[in-house]
Amino acid sequence: MTSLQRILEPEVMDTLEEACEYDSMDHSQVNEVFCNDFFAARNLTDGVQILDVGTGTAQIPIAMCKCNNGLKITAIDLAESMLTIGNKNIQTARLEDSITLVQVDSKKMPYPDESFDQVVSNSIIHHIPNPVECFKEMIRVTKKDGLLFIRDLLRPFSLVELQNIVNLHAGDATPKQKQLFTDSLHASLSLAEVREMVKQFGFEAFTVIQSSNRHWTFTARKS
Repeated sequence: MTSLQRILEPEVMDTLEEACEYDSMDHSQVNEVFCNDFFAARNLTDGVQILDVGTGTAQIPIAMCKCNNGLKITAIDLAESMLTIGNKNIQTARLEDSITLVQVDSKKMPYPDESFDQVVSNSIIHHIPNPVECFKEMIRVTKKDGLLFIRDLLRPFSLVELQNIVNLHAGDATPKQKQLFTDSLHASLSLAEVREMVKQFGFEAFTVIQSSNRHWTFTARKS
């Protein structure tokens, strides 16, 4: 059990400065691993309608479409500034026909039940004060037997471990970027907390694993 307590950060990063700082950080390696792991979890028969929850500046859906140009991704975020930069990124990548950005609250999605073949999310859960609400919605809009692939930061056991992770993965970042990363780690959940959360929805604890020194991943199909 982690001894470091969760400290919430703002749910929405909606200043242009924060969005620019986030977008300028080098997420390429993390995004590549996310995409590789997601595609490894998919079946060849899976549909192409995908929901990306908490898309930020749309880096994940862009990376996904570059791996598979047949996908149709609806990417949502609550932060207008993130979506503004995300739209520019999509236009630069010429993926307007594959990715649709929408300003949506992940805790109250406007989509009917079982709307999407797969639901993915990278690093949104730590922004949500009560993540159960977000999990409930992501599961609700996933089709029966559809894949849920959710990854986020893992809260370190101590301040020393937290600082070591920041130094290791953001040592060359700007002071603002380091602070954003520090705050995100502090706001993240522990492995035990996520496992207890998914068990509320009928999933086994083993569907949540520690997938790196700073991430957990939930991979499951909706029954």
